Amino acid sequence: MVNYSYSRELRLLTPANFSNVFKNPLRAGSPQLTILACSNEFEHPRLGLAVPKKQVKLAVDRNKIKRVLRENFRLNQHDLLPLDYVIIAKGGIGKLDNDELNKLTNKLWKKIARRYKEQQQR
Repeated sequence: MVNYSYSRELRLLTPANFSNVFKNPLRAGSPQLTILACSNEFEHPRLGLAVPKKQVKLAVDRNKIKRVLRENFRLNQHDLLPLDYVIIAKGGIGKLDNDELNKLTNKLWKKIARRYKEQQQR
């Protein structure tokens, strides 16, 4: 049976983990979200989130966005490449409802995978 947990090993926890992704990332973006990815030494993907107060003022809205993004990652973790991912929220993200946010995130997961495979073929 497939495990859909979101355990500690699936998270980017330290600033060093985040800085590795920021150094030389693959990017996929939209006006509301940017996903950065880089390879890791594990056999599973890991996720880090950045939802700045400057972009989403209310804590309840930031928490909702993070909850939806974590849930999307949790459900798609077995389809994702074993990379470290950082999702950065941008300006208009507060206007998206949960379904729109999930569709956008799924589209960006596919774009990152396509770019990673293109990079590996070079």
